[in-house]
Amino acid sequence: MTSTSNTQSTNASSFNTNNNANANIEIEADISYRFDFERFFEHLVDVSLTFTAATDAPQLWLPAWIPGSYLMREFARNITAVHYQITEGDKPSETYRAQKVDKNTWQLPQSKLGQTVNVAYEVYCYDLSVRTAYVDQQRLYGNFTSLALAVDGQEKTPVKVNLVVPAAFLAGKDDNLVLLACGLEATHLRLDGQHSYGLQADSYHDLIDYPFEIAEQDSFDFIVHDSTHQTLAHKFYLSGKHNANMGRLQQDMTQICQSYLDWLGDAPFSDYTFMTFASGQDYGGLEHINSTSLITPRRDLPSFDEPKLPSADYQRFLGLCSHEYFHSWWVKTVRPDVMLDADLRREAYTPLLWVFEGFTSYIDDFMLQASNVIDKASYLKLLAEQINRYYQTSGRAHQSVAESSFDAWIKLYRSDENTGNAGISYYNKGALVALCLDLTLLQKSAGRYRLFDVVKAFYTQAKQNDNKRIGISVADMGVVIGQFMPLAEWEDFERRYVNGVEELPIEALLAENGVKIRTNTTETADKHVPWGIRCVEMPTGLKINRVQRDSVAAKAGLSAHDVIIAIDGIKADNKQLVSLSNAERDVECYFFRRDELMSVHVRPQATIEAQQGITGLNASMETVFPHKVSLHLKTSSVPSEGDDHRLQVKASWETWLNVMERY
Repeated sequence: MTSTSNTQSTNASSFNTNNNANANIEIEADISYRFDFERFFEHLVDVSLTFTAATDAPQLWLPAWIPGSYLMREFARNITAVHYQITEGDKPSETYRAQKVDKNTWQLPQSKLGQTVNVAYEVYCYDLSVRTAYVDQQRLYGNFTSLALAVDGQEKTPVKVNLVVPAAFLAGKDDNLVLLACGLEATHLRLDGQHSYGLQADSYHDLIDYPFEIAEQDSFDFIVHDSTHQTLAHKFYLSGKHNANMGRLQQDMTQICQSYLDWLGDAPFSDYTFMTFASGQDYGGLEHINSTSLITPRRDLPSFDEPKLPSADYQRFLGLCSHEYFHSWWVKTVRPDVMLDADLRREAYTPLLWVFEGFTSYIDDFMLQASNVIDKASYLKLLAEQINRYYQTSGRAHQSVAESSFDAWIKLYRSDENTGNAGISYYNKGALVALCLDLTLLQKSAGRYRLFDVVKAFYTQAKQNDNKRIGISVADMGVVIGQFMPLAEWEDFERRYVNGVEELPIEALLAENGVKIRTNTTETADKHVPWGIRCVEMPTGLKINRVQRDSVAAKAGLSAHDVIIAIDGIKADNKQLVSLSNAERDVECYFFRRDELMSVHVRPQATIEAQQGITGLNASMETVFPHKVSLHLKTSSVPSEGDDHRLQVKASWETWLNVMERY
């Protein structure tokens, strides 16, 4: 790394003055960015970029997507015109307007090889998600993927960054609480009432893995230790309006993070930063190599009277932290092969997202109980939620989890009223495939191996590489898993449950491990499934959000976005719908489609008749399970002498759930 600088301009320490673009030259100069937040009220950031051209007419580009979120988000749409000047000696040239080459690339035709170029542009920043940038009087937040133009061909050049916070942003704030949260070390300079933070990175690709936030933030530190007793420093920042019990959060986060180190031995980082913004109802997280950016409903944070067993809301937040933390090993270090050096201007298709997000979605909650932050009964409730979600998605009969992974770019983040009918989430089904694979590994290896050994084997391979990372393929999955169970057994599992759409053997595998699935016949898994529709009650009636394929509603002619205004001559509401959910006669239904009044006759009893007549695997998978399932550990009294069966049943779930005993 190069030394940090708070100045904008950067000069080439050596370059060939030959203006031939094809000449072999070495440009040994840093690229410098300056981000000025003076116009935070307008949600605008003014960016200055200085670099030495390594070719005639250099080009600048901005990523179209951010690692960890697989959708073309087109960050360039938030950049207005790009202007530039050329500096020769001490005299800058006139200001030129960059020419757009494609949707996210600009060319600087007046610039020649070896010249110092100063670029200026503004970025509109008003997206509250963790994927882009957000600027207002409360917080200055950003991912450099949506803020920093890259110099084409010079992405490996060292980078310097200066974040300039104006005095107006600091006015009325507690100066001691205005902090920079970032995984990169920073210098801090106060001058004329403004704050200036200096960052440095080895390359552009290094820089974009470090989001930042500047705001009034509460924070705490904690440490965990690796297997060699080395200390790893952790920092937790929390911004936004909240009343969180920071002491409780510190205690639980320490336990969770230490459990990961106890399992994996060491970490791909020497320090780690949690960046969290508390909001009203927003939720999400994005992983980075030594940090994570989180947004959470403030109700999910621990209260000052938080019970010993965390509330369901608080468990959700802890699960989010656990999920993103594990990604440092399992996505940032071990990753799909196409993501190892991905071109952020194009999609990177892989059938393995179920491995990375699915394994993580299984392990994140599992580690909450492994760390003793929640108990085993609470974990089984979280697992039951995953199972119910899976059973409530009829699209599992049509799309495999590998296909779901491959189609993430066009489907996952673009759900619509037909999503549940046509596909499955690689997060949800991926987590349950991971569960089944974990239990299958235990079964096929007579209890010696499990999914956690597979993950650790890949991580061990990554550490042997010079860059401490590894990209894996579908074939690599077979090679490694084949070390822990017969390869033919894995190939059969993969054919049926990964590339195929056979129903997952969840109940059988859990039963073998001392866990019983119970069906709650008094509470439906989804209160809006009468007639196979999911709807929301409005003053105007019941607005249909989704219609299940082959349901009585679909066959009667009801569709998504219809607004039911009357059922059987009575104003439509949820109670009216439920009361007629199993009627044995035709029910007259009036509804608006767009602005047109229409009517149909629905025969609800056909739902029961259809279910009773179902045969075959895919037929059963077409049906949404009407009731919730719950999970319970099989228990028994103290066994009498010779009662080996009950001893074996109890030991089976302990072997599954008490993973930390193995490491």
